[in-house]
Amino acid sequence: MRPAEEGASLAALEQGGWRAVVTAYVGLAKPRIIELLLVTTIPAMFLAAGGFPSWQLVVWTLLGGTAAAGSANVFNSVLDADIDARMRRTRRRPMVRELVNTPRALAFGVALGLAATLILGLGANWLSAALALVANLYYVFVYTLALKRRTAQNIVWGGIAGCFPPLIGWTAVTGSVAWTPLVLFAIVFAWTPPHTWALALRYREDYQEAHIPMLPVVAPPVAVAWRILAYSLLTVAVSLLLWPVAGTGWLYPVVAAVAGLAMLAEAVALLVRARRGLVDAALKPMRLFHLSNSYLAVVFMAAAVDPLLF
Repeated sequence: MRPAEEGASLAALEQGGWRAVVTAYVGLAKPRIIELLLVTTIPAMFLAAGGFPSWQLVVWTLLGGTAAAGSANVFNSVLDADIDARMRRTRRRPMVRELVNTPRALAFGVALGLAATLILGLGANWLSAALALVANLYYVFVYTLALKRRTAQNIVWGGIAGCFPPLIGWTAVTGSVAWTPLVLFAIVFAWTPPHTWALALRYREDYQEAHIPMLPVVAPPVAVAWRILAYSLLTVAVSLLLWPVAGTGWLYPVVAAVAGLAMLAEAVALLVRARRGLVDAALKPMRLFHLSNSYLAVVFMAAAVDPLLF
């Protein structure tokens, strides 16, 4: 976009009033992606406390964690603006439409990162703040810059950044790391590939157009479906490992097993459809994508509720 056109976009944004400006900056932070923070942080805090944690601590931890995740997403929005412009589902994002210029976006990302560190350090503890900072840097430098455009394993190892919220929630309560939050970390690690590959199956042409080597771009649907099933099995196995490690009551393993069977059933159904030769939307990968969201929420909620009952 030429400078005059960019100025016109910014002027139009300013004419929309403060709501338009706020909406643009919020869009940079990708709030829907931050939902994972809520789903995995709060249950880890309940599990760490063995009941209800301090509500003030929960508030500070969520505020700091949200700011940290938002900061990483802002940098990602800037660095991936060229990719977003080529993909149908992302071409309306603020950086693509140049509603916010790059210097302002970078300043916003830095401000959120600093705020996250201070909020977590002063409101919880400096270990939680350090973990959030590591997650932020990992997402920007390892996933976005090093892996995303270079390897089909991008989301496997790049997804580690999204595994930190349970660790941050646990350490906010206890001030230390233990085996239980590491198992929670591992659940998210195993869950991320099938969740993301399902989305990539649906939008394979978008990733192909953007030259992003997501697994569905470089491998046939059947191979992708087999990988999804394998990682789904790993996810369920790791989720059940939390039972003996955390010493939960009967509620958690029952819920985790039932939710796991539902996810495995959908993964098998996806494989069956792939072997029938269905592709893209006809493959119905979004069924697994949405179910995986529900799966993660249900499993972590069970982990949060279990200590309240036993």
